Amino acid sequence: MTQRDCREVPTSCADDALVSELDACLEDSLAFRGDPVGRVDKLLRDCPDFIMGHCFKAAMLTQAMETRIYGEMVASVEAAERLAGRTNERERGHTAAVRAWIDGDFFGAVQRWEEVLTESPFDLLALQMIHLTDVLLGDVVGQRDCVARVFPLWDESVPGYEFVLGFYSFGLEETRDFAQAEEYGRRALAMRPEHPYAIHAVAHVLEMQGRQSGGIWFMNSRQADWAEGNFRNHLWWHLSLFHLDLGQVDRVLEIYDQELRGSGSGGDKYEELDSAALLWRLKLLDLDTGARWSELADKWVGSAEDTLYAFNDVHAMMAFVADERRQAEDRLLNANERYIDHASDANCAMSREIGVPFCRALQDFGRGRYGDCVDRLLPVRYRTHRLGGSFAQRDIIGLTLLEAALRARRFELALALANERCGLKPSSPQNWKLAARALRGLGQHERAQRAEARSDSLMAA
Repeated sequence: MTQRDCREVPTSCADDALVSELDACLEDSLAFRGDPVGRVDKLLRDCPDFIMGHCFKAAMLTQAMETRIYGEMVASVEAAERLAGRTNERERGHTAAVRAWIDGDFFGAVQRWEEVLTESPFDLLALQMIHLTDVLLGDVVGQRDCVARVFPLWDESVPGYEFVLGFYSFGLEETRDFAQAEEYGRRALAMRPEHPYAIHAVAHVLEMQGRQSGGIWFMNSRQADWAEGNFRNHLWWHLSLFHLDLGQVDRVLEIYDQELRGSGSGGDKYEELDSAALLWRLKLLDLDTGARWSELADKWVGSAEDTLYAFNDVHAMMAFVADERRQAEDRLLNANERYIDHASDANCAMSREIGVPFCRALQDFGRGRYGDCVDRLLPVRYRTHRLGGSFAQRDIIGLTLLEAALRARRFELALALANERCGLKPSSPQNWKLAARALRGLGQHERAQRAEARSDSLMAA
């Protein structure tokens, strides 16, 4: 017997209460609150034949990108496969998507979910998985267009419309349609003020446009809506970027210590990614961050040889290089080289093209081989989207390249790179500081003074 969820999507389940509880689990995941996987686990303990429950759990676990959950993800999809005789086409599509993921075919997983969404355009789980996986893969156009394909069918009468607006907002931002992205993000927030992904999308717009003061006000004014949810770590990171661009380093360190530093031996890679990304930006500014790197490197050591996701590996390498963990650096690179030699999955390509070159460039930077760092990063700078993540996250590569060019005294290149940054975000004080350093290196002192004055006036404003 078939029951339908709150969006009229069919589910192979005779118990309406089970389907309603799964709707609630999905809403928790979309709102980044509670423990949706733990919540569905309770359902499955009582109802182990609940097929869509297994599909939901397996899908959620794909997004962790951590080896520690791999066995649990495999068990979930195997449970769904054992029930294949009772499933509908939609559920078989979800199962096939996670099976492709387990096999390392991330793009194939997206394709399976896209087939589900084409047949069931109100399947919010399928849309969520496509969009978030495209973010992991750095498929900028896919993040936007997976929503565009179904968006005209949705409106305020369909439960979860605010989440669709949030996904579309972020996809539009990543394709540089900032005005439309901000409009949809703020519409989502009008419907659900505590919608962290919509807050995140608007924060990205403000970051990319260099609206630092507005970004600080926006994040602080909504802090009660996001500061306790499961996405809080990344949103604190976004707030820190606004302060960093304005040179407010004391506030950046305060945010790190109070919100990002954490405790224990780690385990949540999303938190450790944000921590590494922020500390490396401070390192590029030649700021001493004390014992923070050592604490963070301790958390990454256990996953040095994971080779599951190149984006994780480069952030681990930041910690190892900054804390001079030579042995951990070697373990990470050796594991990746062995992996690249025999693997053929989607992450293998990401590691080969961007992950390993960036890891080696980080080593060069840490050893003071700045010219080598430049030579490694310059050829791949327009392919960095293949590492995954957002433009704001991948900007760490461009910042490392530019700082290395300055330290290698390749001032003509440094100026060209700084000019690019000033052209894209002319309201960034840090971009003008970088341009000033390049101009001073070229002996163009009057132009350097003008660039420095521009930076100072932006910070004062």
